[in-house]
Amino acid sequence: MINHALQHLLLENLTTATLLLDARLRLQYMNPAAEMLLAVSGQRSHGQFISELFTESAEALSALRQAVELAHPFTKREAVLTSATGQSLTVDYAVTPIPTRSETMLLLEVHPRDRLLRITKEEAQLSTQETTKLLVRGLAHEIKNPLGGIRGAAQLLARELADAHLTDYTEVIIEEADRLRNLVDRMLGSNKLPSLSMTNVHEVLEYVASLIEAESQGGVTLVRDYDPSIPELCLDREQMIQAVLNIVRNAMQALSGHTDLGIGRITLRTRTLRQFTIGHVRHRLVARIEIIDNGPGIPPELQNTLFYPMVSGRPDGTGLGLAITQNIISQHQGLIECESHPGHTAFSIFLPLESGANPA
Repeated sequence: MINHALQHLLLENLTTATLLLDARLRLQYMNPAAEMLLAVSGQRSHGQFISELFTESAEALSALRQAVELAHPFTKREAVLTSATGQSLTVDYAVTPIPTRSETMLLLEVHPRDRLLRITKEEAQLSTQETTKLLVRGLAHEIKNPLGGIRGAAQLLARELADAHLTDYTEVIIEEADRLRNLVDRMLGSNKLPSLSMTNVHEVLEYVASLIEAESQGGVTLVRDYDPSIPELCLDREQMIQAVLNIVRNAMQALSGHTDLGIGRITLRTRTLRQFTIGHVRHRLVARIEIIDNGPGIPPELQNTLFYPMVSGRPDGTGLGLAITQNIISQHQGLIECESHPGHTAFSIFLPLESGANPA
């Protein structure tokens, strides 16, 4: 027989978040995995009503009460919980009634899905990014070769023309050929490897903020919300400035085109996250940089193709800024995500804070 001490040891070391509720749906026990998931202390939360730990919906609360009354177990897939700290969690959970002498208690086993969903989404994003890179490189090769021939022929033709006025036409051909070549080079992105050095991420954000304040001339309110405890990161300062600047400029342009929104606001926020997965690597600690604006939001039809080259929501946009940003973040072994709806658009950049990491 397994003794009580060993049973407690097993519960304490389970990676599955486990909670025990009494018949009034008040917390009687949670293991360390549940404490980490919900970001609360089990000892301090003892006796709290379930809604003080996390909220889901009135229907979910009713289902828990029904499980107590009827002693009926159930499972729910991809439920979205909001923790007491305001964090949104996607989980699967199983509810098992446990009859005792005095009452029926509920055992909740909660399996977080955010990490798995993020990995799946990320793999699809990275696969698409690689496919797009191959397509663009092949297309660029096919474009640049004839462009070189056209430019060279225009230069030779200009030398043969006796009438100086006619060389204006050859100049147009040369200038347009150069413009197309530069566009293709921007689509391909830089082949230069990042020049890494220990950099304060807030110094990067402050540099970008000073540029935006000068460009907007008071038309946009910039809000700083920094975590000063974030240590220096190993970054290419110039590339990271370019990556952040592309996002912030997009936000500024989105706000300037919608005066009906009142004062446009861009928030630069930094935080640290623990046990965060990027690709197949689980990092103990990452820095999250958020660029948030209160603009009209990104049209739903563009959100899945946002980081593709030549995709833009503006008539005068090239659609290269976000593709370049994603490439820079990828070179830093990071991740960029976007969440958008009217009144709130947030770009989140995740960068590892340590070199050592574990496979997910």
